Amino acid sequence: MRARRVLAAAVAALLLLFAVVAVARLDLDDEGDDSEVLDELLAVDEEEERGELGGGGEAAAAEAVRRAQSMVLVLDNDNARRAVEENAEVLLLGYAPWCERSAQLMPRFAEAAAALRAMGSAVAFAKLDGERYPKAASAVGVKGFPTVLLFVNGTEHQFTGLHTKDAIVTWVRKKTGAPAIRIQSKDSAEEFLKKDQTFAVGLFKNCEGAEYEEFVKAATSENEVQFVETNDRNVAKILFPGIASEEQFLGLVKSEPEKFEKFNGAFEEKEIIQFVELNKFPLITVFTDLNSGKVYGSPIKLQVFTFAEAYDFEDLESMIQEVARGFKTKIMFIYVDTAEEKLAKPFLTLYGLEPEKPTVTAFDTSKGTKYLMEAEINAKNLQDFCLSLLEGTLPPYFRSEPVPEEKGPIEKVVGRTFDSSVLESPQNVFLEVPIISTYEILTLFFPRSYTLFYPKKVHAPWCVDCEAISKNVEKLAKHLNDLGQTNLKFARIDASVNEHPKLQINNYPTLLLYPAQDKSNPIKLSKKSNLKDMAKFIKEKLQIADVKTVAAGDNVKDEL
Repeated sequence: MRARRVLAAAVAALLLLFAVVAVARLDLDDEGDDSEVLDELLAVDEEEERGELGGGGEAAAAEAVRRAQSMVLVLDNDNARRAVEENAEVLLLGYAPWCERSAQLMPRFAEAAAALRAMGSAVAFAKLDGERYPKAASAVGVKGFPTVLLFVNGTEHQFTGLHTKDAIVTWVRKKTGAPAIRIQSKDSAEEFLKKDQTFAVGLFKNCEGAEYEEFVKAATSENEVQFVETNDRNVAKILFPGIASEEQFLGLVKSEPEKFEKFNGAFEEKEIIQFVELNKFPLITVFTDLNSGKVYGSPIKLQVFTFAEAYDFEDLESMIQEVARGFKTKIMFIYVDTAEEKLAKPFLTLYGLEPEKPTVTAFDTSKGTKYLMEAEINAKNLQDFCLSLLEGTLPPYFRSEPVPEEKGPIEKVVGRTFDSSVLESPQNVFLEVPIISTYEILTLFFPRSYTLFYPKKVHAPWCVDCEAISKNVEKLAKHLNDLGQTNLKFARIDASVNEHPKLQINNYPTLLLYPAQDKSNPIKLSKKSNLKDMAKFIKEKLQIADVKTVAAGDNVKDEL
């Protein structure tokens, strides 16, 4: 039993690492049908999942692995450039053994290879360990991991879509053949529907004319959604039952409850692409590592997020779907499983939240503003929240620490008290903005894309000047308090965990003086200022009596 488990585990690992099938010969000798070998590997993997791998299966598994290894083109420093130049069409996976995303992509890449092989595609498949062979990686354009590149007659195309079998297959077919699949029989239509994918279907008389040409242009430009064409109304009705008596028709079919979307615009490339882009997502998109880039890049800029564990979301899903139905193409609804900490934590940190129950938030990615639904999650409240978001009347959400209870010579200010402590205070306010909290560098989670949601500069969780500045501010505050000054208040706010619309900080530490007569125009003091500079600045700006008169033993006198 242990031997079978070990062998089965090896088969599964080899399926991930070696089942990248070379469809063309690529200087390798074929020892049978490539698709048969891949089928054998997949069958072994399925048997292992069901626990049915018997003694006879071990020998078959070993043979399938051996044959798969013999067909895989493994690129290195010697053959990488030659493989690209000598083959008309090559799909290359550049990977690194340590890369988790590479390991996740490999089986999907193999599935895409099998699907394309079954379709009769002449594309060849290869893989390259870019870490082991950096020279080869550089020669063929692999600059990160994983990278999927398609070479057509030596011209490089980089795949930027979802790391799924269907997305890879659709992209490769569009780049190497007709941008749209023509279906001419009912049987073919029925078979196509079994693939369970999102696709756009067009009905055109004789598949010709100006509108048809615009359809083909859109099919060529849109890299993720498969386009299907037919000139037979009966075939079209199998794919999209809602077709009536139109001479020409375009619709989008999705594998979800809201399955059919009809196109009502002008048959122009731009409008067709916009229709597909706005409607290709389901009513609720489940946020994953794979689709995060597409969520950020969605043309739908208003996005409502539900954060909940899976069992809680089950109770909310149908209600959220019903609300989402009323905001289709206007608001994108997204679910994030809070059990997936790597996915949920960056968002929740942005709000300063650690929710123990389902939470609804929203983003306007065009403005970088965020919102929080503080009411109970039900259909009416969610409907009102979304309507206000759409109308632009929803107040933005700003993070804040709890209102502090402690008092001291330097008042602690948080987001919720910024108005009362600073802007509405009758006193002059000297505000120090250091980094106090350890702050996550969120771009580690969402490189490049994260700035869509958080446009302010993301800082490091340490600050070279902060400690020295804070000590000088504390000395000066104590000194002036001892002198009995009442028209100047010293305050401190940690802007990494507190936000306010009138506090925009781009570097740390920042020193600001808010004069009592004009709180709307704070005066900035250089963060390189020493204690003497601060005292001189306050004396000049506020006309305070000689701040050099100090109490004995303060250790400020020598510095001033």
